[in-house]
Amino acid sequence: MFKLIVAIVPKDQCDAIYQAAKEAGAPGGTIIPGRGTAPSSVLSLLGFGDSSKEILLTVVPDSAEGAVRHAIIDECQKKKGRAGVLFAVDTGAFIKGGSDSNFSLEEKSMPNNNSYQMINIIVNKGYAEDAMAAARSAGAGGGTVFGGRGTAKEGDAKFFGVEIVPEKEMLMILAPNDKAAAVVEAVQKLECLSKGGSGIIFTAQAQNFSLLGKK
Repeated sequence: MFKLIVAIVPKDQCDAIYQAAKEAGAPGGTIIPGRGTAPSSVLSLLGFGDSSKEILLTVVPDSAEGAVRHAIIDECQKKKGRAGVLFAVDTGAFIKGGSDSNFSLEEKSMPNNNSYQMINIIVNKGYAEDAMAAARSAGAGGGTVFGGRGTAKEGDAKFFGVEIVPEKEMLMILAPNDKAAAVVEAVQKLECLSKGGSGIIFTAQAQNFSLLGKK
């Protein structure tokens, strides 16, 4: 099994914490720009405000989670004040571009009140719409696209043996449990995910799902 580790830190600190995570066993990651929105009453607790942030997403094996988390914590200890937040989420599946992995859901891991899967697709910039079209063809309703960047540098291309594309897009889709496998399978077949290093797909159980607004 795998864990999605999420670190939210001030702008320009993600590269340093990713390097620490990589040395501790993280195989790769995606950095997404954002901004804090917490009021001043919460700022002292979380170190958040209306300021620029970066979000590091990295999927690691369960066996590496502890080492990676501690490496990130230790790196953030070098900064003055609170550096942000760190948390982990169980993933239901993890598929790398170019692989033939099959997606399946474990019914025993799904409480009755959790009927949706959060499907996350990270692809090279320009391909999120293709992924969404494939997902819709398999029954997905819609999704949200985030811009981001990969953590690999040009010098890593030779080491990994894959083409490095620094600009990324992340597509987040909520799909009913009974359609999730078909959605993942449809996206996995795309040409843009046929090469190693071209992207990843990972899922997590969405808990306490609610629609917002008036009925």
